[in-house]
Amino acid sequence: MAVEQRRGRRIMMSPGELDVFLTEQRTCRVATVSADGRPHVSALWFAWDGTSLWLYSLTRSRRWADLRRDPRLAVVVDDGEDYGELRGVELSGSAVFVGEAPRTGEPCPELDVPEALFARKNFGLDEMPHDGRHAWLRLTPDAVASWDFRKMAAL
Repeated sequence: MAVEQRRGRRIMMSPGELDVFLTEQRTCRVATVSADGRPHVSALWFAWDGTSLWLYSLTRSRRWADLRRDPRLAVVVDDGEDYGELRGVELSGSAVFVGEAPRTGEPCPELDVPEALFARKNFGLDEMPHDGRHAWLRLTPDAVASWDFRKMAAL
């Protein structure tokens, strides 16, 4: 169960707004903890299934190595150029590795939905292409914080 957002309630997204936002957006920034304790942030495409954020990561990346050692992560998805149109969401929790790594397309029913969503959203395809270099991470957030500065005009 995600922690309820307390600060900024007046500009937070409703559950429906959050779902639409995460479904429409394409790129997120993923923050992990490096072996020496320093944060590492990298951009990544994702898919949202209404409950979890699915990240398709290179298995030979610093991000993957960080998460294998310490599964805690935070992800930010944001949009907007001018101050009054900024909106976004931060999701945090622990990564779960799903399917084979690297992913070659072996049957994995748990990946049917995220792969279909990801393939349509990012490649315009009905089936997920597999390159033998990426694998899946699932983030079912423990905490979610959102903001939509467009709502400030009504305050």
